[in-house]
Amino acid sequence: MTRSSTTRRRFLAALGAAGLGGLTGCTGIGALSNDSDVPTATPRSPPSGPADTAATVRPAPAQAASGLSPDTWIYNEGFPGPQLRVPEGDVLEVELANGLPRETTVHWHGVPVANPMDGVPGVTQQPAGPGESFTYRFRAEPAGTYFFHSHVGLQLDRGLLAPLIVEESDPHVEYDREYTVVLDDYLDGAPQPLYEGTDSGGRGPGMGGGGPGMGGMMGDRRPPYAALLANGRPPNDPQRLDVREGQRVRVRFINASSATYFRVRLGGHPMTVTHADGRPVDPVAVDSFRFGAGERYDVVVDATNPGTWELLATALNGRESPARALLSYDGGTSAPVSPSATGRELSYGDLVARTPIDGLDGSPDRTFNLTLSAGQSGWLIDGQAYPDADPLQIKEGEHVRVTMRNRSPVVHPMHLHGHFFQVGNAVKDTVVVPGHMGTVTFDFLADNPGNWLFHCHNLYHLESGMARLIQYIE
Repeated sequence: MTRSSTTRRRFLAALGAAGLGGLTGCTGIGALSNDSDVPTATPRSPPSGPADTAATVRPAPAQAASGLSPDTWIYNEGFPGPQLRVPEGDVLEVELANGLPRETTVHWHGVPVANPMDGVPGVTQQPAGPGESFTYRFRAEPAGTYFFHSHVGLQLDRGLLAPLIVEESDPHVEYDREYTVVLDDYLDGAPQPLYEGTDSGGRGPGMGGGGPGMGGMMGDRRPPYAALLANGRPPNDPQRLDVREGQRVRVRFINASSATYFRVRLGGHPMTVTHADGRPVDPVAVDSFRFGAGERYDVVVDATNPGTWELLATALNGRESPARALLSYDGGTSAPVSPSATGRELSYGDLVARTPIDGLDGSPDRTFNLTLSAGQSGWLIDGQAYPDADPLQIKEGEHVRVTMRNRSPVVHPMHLHGHFFQVGNAVKDTVVVPGHMGTVTFDFLADNPGNWLFHCHNLYHLESGMARLIQYIE
């Protein structure tokens, strides 16, 4: 892993970043015990034998040379953390060496690891304290675009995130060049709870301790973000994605934000979507797509229109200036051209998985009908705020169907750990449930025993209770 190219002078000059105040970490980690009277299934073990690829992830307060305040926490001196790439099928071993003043974990977002490697404090592991280490070990499969981040408290919104790319041996689309674009929302102060009565660490297992009091909230709140960033750079200092005429360019988009629902557009070129949440789909050409926190899309762009073109990611639930990068032919310096506000926008119905999930034929063995809402006690699933919420119990081998109805006015990007699921004809691990009675149904095969978090990936919704455990029982 290598150091980020963001310099102190560039970042401070572009954004005017001051020192970030306060420490927001994690307290009150829950026990790893099973509170149910029903025997739980034994998780599978991580792969044994020598690792094919090894890396070390070092979370620490940012140093002065990074251009960030020491109160910002980052991986391996990068903002976002340096990209970790590994061939599909390799056994990956990553040591977490905690250089933070608080305990932390790493969650491998989207990768169906063995349960003990999932990085959820109080559910799959005890977190690594200051100066301590923890070793994660898993087989890097399937191929795709993923990312990793802290799953403790509000640490994700401090900058503890980085791309994870599992490389295909045989891609189903051809391309000549590749870029990864990580979209994020940037705070110029330490993250703080948004809802009355919630402490800085979150509610309980999966976040750290505490408890909310929502004060009757039914709308949404976002932190006072100073900027939306593309690869750690603010809109007035965009990264150039250099291309040559005639190239096919693959761009991996990751919504690593804590609370932003993005719309992505590119000037002068259609984007052909080839992967959703890392999984290959039949190519579909669009002019824009929306994605929630935790979602990923890969696209291919045919470089047939020379010039300099803006790539914009607009917050659909905020007023900040769009995150921005530039598609630039042969290093050209012509004035950037903005994308059109019209055109075809991707919908989930456009996505057709190249490899649907086996074992989902016929009627489900188990069905959950869940209501997403907000109330006095927090963001709720079926009227309960995690961790004071009943687990959703399933058995290995079952075809499970989950239907979510959103009674709140805001979107909820719902993420299932440890599994892919099928929504319509797409295979994903995160799906946005629209507000105002929006409904989404997904199916998954119960093929990875353990206790798995299922939650809204808006960090502040999770922090205030919008989560459940998926619990495998005998």
